[in-house]
Amino acid sequence: MEDTEELSETASRAAELERLLGRMGRGDTGALAELYNLTHAGLYAAALSVMANAHDAEELTHDAYLRIWEAAPRYKARGTPMAWMLTVTRNLCLMELRRRSKRADLSDQEWDAIPARAEAVTPEDRAVLQDALAALAPDERQIVLLHAASGLKHREIAGLLALPLGTVLSKYNRAMAKLRAGMKGE
Repeated sequence: MEDTEELSETASRAAELERLLGRMGRGDTGALAELYNLTHAGLYAAALSVMANAHDAEELTHDAYLRIWEAAPRYKARGTPMAWMLTVTRNLCLMELRRRSKRADLSDQEWDAIPARAEAVTPEDRAVLQDALAALAPDERQIVLLHAASGLKHREIAGLLALPLGTVLSKYNRAMAKLRAGMKGE
């Protein structure tokens, strides 16, 4: 029953994003604002996972929305709209990294910015979350945050990070086991 509800919710979200992209294609700036509110956390998390720098990730997320706005009139549904927007974001980030020919390490403070942006997370929960995430390896933390902050499916994370699905699943499961063990230890 939960799988059916989840599929229905995913299809409903995809339909809403497609509707907004259609409105944007007709020049509706209000649709862009709605799309931004619905997807910013996910696109930012994707950009941050590639750029490893909060400032660069924010800047490239905004660039991605400009690209999405410009491409909206030509958008054709060939998958989920969110996957398309994540691909736009990822490609911009990769182009920027190639341009710079370097990749910086992501500081704990920058990773902590992802859950800090979630409005539903209380300061107390945020502190617990930051402590728990600090126990994870950087690649595990990246996968957990992409899954939790942006709601990406493991298959989407695998595509975004150019990793095999099995690798993403094993790293995610290992990270979740570490988080559960850490919570039991407290």
